[in-house]
Amino acid sequence: MRDLLKGEDAQIAAIASVIARVDPDIVVLTDFDYDLEGQALNVFAQGFDDRYPHRFAQLPNTGMATGQDLDQNGRTGEARDAQGYGRFAGDGGIAILSAWPIDVAAFVDHSTLLWRDLGGATLPQRADGKPFLPEAVLAIQRLSHSGHWILPIDLPDGDQVNILAFAATPPVFDGPEDRNGLRNRDELRLWEVVLDGGLGPPIERFVVAGNANLDPLGGDGLSDAMATFLARPDLQDPLPGLPTANWADDGPGDLRVSYVLPSTDWRVVDAGVFWPAPDTVDAALLGEDGLAAGVHHLVWVDITRQSR
Repeated sequence: MRDLLKGEDAQIAAIASVIARVDPDIVVLTDFDYDLEGQALNVFAQGFDDRYPHRFAQLPNTGMATGQDLDQNGRTGEARDAQGYGRFAGDGGIAILSAWPIDVAAFVDHSTLLWRDLGGATLPQRADGKPFLPEAVLAIQRLSHSGHWILPIDLPDGDQVNILAFAATPPVFDGPEDRNGLRNRDELRLWEVVLDGGLGPPIERFVVAGNANLDPLGGDGLSDAMATFLARPDLQDPLPGLPTANWADDGPGDLRVSYVLPSTDWRVVDAGVFWPAPDTVDAALLGEDGLAAGVHHLVWVDITRQSR
């Protein structure tokens, strides 16, 4: 809120400039801190005049204290001991801006599902085959790092689009038990269970949108899970192979970790990643190093009703 009101934060300004340039009707923001009355989100949205009168956010799992030693390092109360990595309640949540009304009454939240309660969940183990996480942790550990939302939005033609929003845990920062890698994969599998009708009726006219933190071809994590997800017959992948994030030279390099994936009952008109070529007008929005808005680039897809 402080940085938004002062208007002097270069990264916030760059992010807002990119959104204004691409001008999407619905925006899924990840790593956006949550506050109870949505004040920060409202201030951010007001920077686009009346473009996004409809906004949605709720308390994420990130930063939600547990009182348990979730990473099993012998200490409690650290950022890694929250349901999802976070220094305080609301740290690094999800927020949605929309030009059109949000059907909040029909909102479905799978963020409270325990990791062990996901069908076929793979929980971390120690080298001797014993569970890495004790029963006290398994009894409270949620699967979602930040959240798994199904948010219907009313379209001008009377139809709806169901936004399946999420932001998964990075599959790194753990040990040989691969706790974060396994959790990252199961966060993606949660959507598979949802789409297969395992947690309610099957969903139509949806778009999966968010940060999976998983590249189907390389980088850290269990890449096969992402490749399998992208191959689902009920999904369209408009941007196969295009990277969405560029970490520094000493990092993992260019990876595809963020996705906007429409169901097959939409027709994809166009799609892209806002990653303009150097020395162009658009490139100036991202600064000399291309990182003014951060390492992640905005992913967009333009869809319309599929002919029946």
